[in-house]
Amino acid sequence: MKNILYILLLSTQVFFAQNGFEKGNAYYEKGQYADAVAAYESVLNDKQRSSEVYFNLGNAYYKLNKVAPSIYNYEKALVLNPSDKESLNNLKFAQKRTIDEIKVIPKVGFAKLVRDFTGIYHYNTWAWISVGLAVGFLLFFIGYYFSQITGSKQIFFFGMFVAVLLMLISISSAIFEKSHFDTEKPAIVFAEMTDFKSEPRNGGKPLFVLHEGTKVFVFESIGEWKKIQLTDGTEGWIESSAIKEVK
Repeated sequence: MKNILYILLLSTQVFFAQNGFEKGNAYYEKGQYADAVAAYESVLNDKQRSSEVYFNLGNAYYKLNKVAPSIYNYEKALVLNPSDKESLNNLKFAQKRTIDEIKVIPKVGFAKLVRDFTGIYHYNTWAWISVGLAVGFLLFFIGYYFSQITGSKQIFFFGMFVAVLLMLISISSAIFEKSHFDTEKPAIVFAEMTDFKSEPRNGGKPLFVLHEGTKVFVFESIGEWKKIQLTDGTEGWIESSAIKEVK
C-alpha cells in the first residue's frame, strides 16, 4: 500500500511539474514573461530541475531585462548540460548587457589541453562510457577465451588491450571532471552595485565597483564576506549577499 501511495505521489509531482513547465511555455509565447517566470520557478520549487527549465527561465528573465537572473539561469542550465549550444549562445547575448568589461584570460599549456578534452562530456557521461568499455572488455575476453582460431584470438586480445586503455582514459576523465566540478564555484553578482575590496571588512576605499551580472568564482568565506576571483584573475573580497552561487 505504501509503495502504491509513493508511486501516486511521485506521479502527481511529475504531472504538476510538467503542467507548470507547459504553462510557462504558454505564457512565454503570449509575451507574458513575468507569469512565465512564476510558472518555471514553481517547477524548480517542486525540485524538478532540468537544463530546459533553467534555459527557458533564463529566456524569460532576459525578456524582462533582468540581467543577473538571466545569466544565472543560463549558467545553471550549462551545469546540467555543458554542451548545450543554445544556452551558450543566449548566455553570450545576456553578458553583453552587463556593465563591467572584465577580460577572460584563457588557460594555456597542458592543463588547457586536458581540460578541453575532459570537458567534452559531463563526468556522469564519462562514467557511463567507462561502464560501456568494461562491458566491451568482457565481451572481448569471452571471445578470446573461447576462440579456437589463432587469428581471432589475436584480434580479441588486441580488442581487450584497446578497451582497457580507453577505459582508463575515460575513468581518469570522469575523476578529473568531478574534481573540477567540485572545486570550481562560479557565482553571479545580483546586487546592482557592490564594492570589490582588498580585505574582508567594512570601511576603507574599495578597489573598484562590480555591477549586476558579472561572473566571479568563490574561493573562501569569512563571516559575511567571500573571497572571489574575477575572470581576469584579480582576487578580492565581496559581501556574500551581493552574489548568488551557481552550484
